[in-house]
Amino acid sequence: MGQSKGWGMRGTFRIANLAMTGALLVALGACTAQYRSHGYIPPEEDLQQIVPGVDTRASVEDVIGVPSSAGVLRESGYYYVESEVRHFAWKRPEVVGREVLAITFDEAGVVNNLVTYGLEDGKVVPLTRRVTQTGDGDIGFIRKLFGNLGGLSADQLFGN
Repeated sequence: MGQSKGWGMRGTFRIANLAMTGALLVALGACTAQYRSHGYIPPEEDLQQIVPGVDTRASVEDVIGVPSSAGVLRESGYYYVESEVRHFAWKRPEVVGREVLAITFDEAGVVNNLVTYGLEDGKVVPLTRRVTQTGDGDIGFIRKLFGNLGGLSADQLFGN
């Protein structure tokens, strides 16, 4: 009579070992950092086409596109921003690279200068801020509400 061929203890340990190795590889693969780019900086060959003192706002937009942001005043400039953000496991995303191309214009709307800034030129500046900070510090609502009551006189209250 023949012996039945089954998995046996050796086969069970082999399967368990493969399962543990597979789980370990999946866990290690999940811990690799991911990098994402946001924004747009025109390529250098496109920037070479812009001539300070000659090109205007319209010609800049035709050559390299509409900027991601512009200055508060119309004459202040165009800003093209590209950021590289590192995402790693449970940690907060971290900005690891940022490049800002600033194109300034004179009063007539002609290109004055092209300057590129990176993280090495300063600290990371948040480009959008969703919370407005007040200058009041820790003054509570009630204190703000009643803070001016002592400054009123009877003449001001009754109009005398």
